[in-house]
Amino acid sequence: MSFAPAAVKGSFDRDGYIYLPGFLSPEETGVLNRKIERFIAERIPVMKAGHYFYEDKNDPSTLKQMQDLEKYDDWFLSMAVNSRFSEIAETLLGEPVTCKTVEYFNKPPVIGKATPPHQDGYYFMLQPQQALTMWLALEPVDEENGCVKYIRGSHLKGMRSHGRTATLGFSQGIVDFGTAEDQAEEVAFPSQPGDLLVHHSLTIHRAGANTTADRTRKAMGLIYWGESAKEDKEAKERYMEQLAKEREKV
Repeated sequence: MSFAPAAVKGSFDRDGYIYLPGFLSPEETGVLNRKIERFIAERIPVMKAGHYFYEDKNDPSTLKQMQDLEKYDDWFLSMAVNSRFSEIAETLLGEPVTCKTVEYFNKPPVIGKATPPHQDGYYFMLQPQQALTMWLALEPVDEENGCVKYIRGSHLKGMRSHGRTATLGFSQGIVDFGTAEDQAEEVAFPSQPGDLLVHHSLTIHRAGANTTADRTRKAMGLIYWGESAKEDKEAKERYMEQLAKEREKV
């Protein structure tokens, strides 16, 4: 799929997100799904603890999330670097970018929990917040199995207050979410395989639980930081240490 750089950047700057339907063709999406299946079978046994999570750690079919796929498989590195994805990231941020991680997400049927409303920038701890996240559907996604929802224009209003959540992989959520403005500006994005969503690191977003009996909700994520973004490493280390302690209690 081709895109008009000026048009998508204007939409991104205004709304805090863009939607590119059919970014990957059915054939490309099929290849990607097969690569993920192979990765799950071959790489999880050698992945570091904390790089993958299950909704039920005693049930491998409930795999919820994998992080840093590009560090374990060069195919995913080539997907993220000097690629169509990084080209869009540079267009939207207006500067060279670095891919920080390639991720996999799933919401298993029945037990796939809701993703709390949050801003990715809270986790990134950057100054300035020159970063974005890409979310690529691998299968049909709708309200029933947990489509992504954005608060339009929320990236222009700074960081909201976050607090601890019980959702594995999303430890922080916005504590005062649900205002009249949040409700008025929320936009849901049911998606088909190969559709791409991209949002700014300050854009508020969430996703519902998977309430279906037999459908998964699989997707890829790619995170890019602009070259001007600098991480508060001490604050990030303190946060990660605290998170590790809390995970030990689960």
